[in-house]
Amino acid sequence: MSTLSPADEPLVCSAKGCRAPAVWALQWRNPRLHDADRRKTWLACDEHRGSLGDFLDSRGFLRAVTPVPGSPTLDV
Repeated sequence: MSTLSPADEPLVCSAKGCRAPAVWALQWRNPRLHDADRRKTWLACDEHRGSLGDFLDSRGFLRAVTPVPGSPTLDV
C-alpha cells in the first residue's frame, strides 16, 4: 500500500474554495512583518491569478509572479 507524501500531492490554487491545478506562483511579503529576503507563496490557477495578484499588489506585498514548475504555462 502506498501513500502520497505532501511533495507528491498536486498543487492547487490558493483562492478560497478553488481546487483547480496551480499554474502560477505569486511570491509576496508583508514589509511590516517580514525581512527583505523573506518570500511567501500563494498558488493560483489561470482564473484566479489576476484577483490574487491584484489583492497582494494593492497592499504593496506582491514581489513576483512565476510559472509553477511542471505547469503548462512553461510551454508558452
